[in-house]
Amino acid sequence: MAPASNALVELLARHVPRDDKEREDLSRMRLFATSLGEPFSRAQAEAHFTGSAVVVDPTGAKVALLHHAKLKRWLQPGGHAEAGDGGDMEATALREAREETGCRVHPHPSAPRPLDVDIHTIPGRKDEPEHRHLDVRYLVVAEDPEALAHDPAESFGIQWLSWDEALARADEAPLRRMLQKAREAVGVGGTP
Repeated sequence: MAPASNALVELLARHVPRDDKEREDLSRMRLFATSLGEPFSRAQAEAHFTGSAVVVDPTGAKVALLHHAKLKRWLQPGGHAEAGDGGDMEATALREAREETGCRVHPHPSAPRPLDVDIHTIPGRKDEPEHRHLDVRYLVVAEDPEALAHDPAESFGIQWLSWDEALARADEAPLRRMLQKAREAVGVGGTP
């Protein structure tokens, strides 16, 4: 097993799931981490690991969600691992957060690493078949929230939202679970 794969296996071994869906996804991700020949490569037709981030402002009162162009949903920033990430899922999440928000970001100092894990299906398109993203999610802080900007190639827009606004836009249980975990970790934004 490659060193990057070893690190992934160790990372997933430490994660504590919150609910049955996350427990099941974590179990499947642990299997994929050892069975996929190239777990970080989107060339893996069935599934590959991705990294994403819940991005909060320095006060923890606001969270950034983007309106994803391909999926047409409000989501956290995230995406595919790249060779430069070296198989480090936190590096992938931080890079994706920077690229998709325009902000300088760093890991939240007291949040679990990772914050959450989720497997979700990506619909097939002309250039790629339906497949699964094995998403490893982190909580990160934007150092310069005023720099928030979106990449028109990736999203229709991005906004700072209150926790209640973000949860209202969350259209599935795993997204709400991740946002609730992030809200609890920052300790502000109302009652979890």
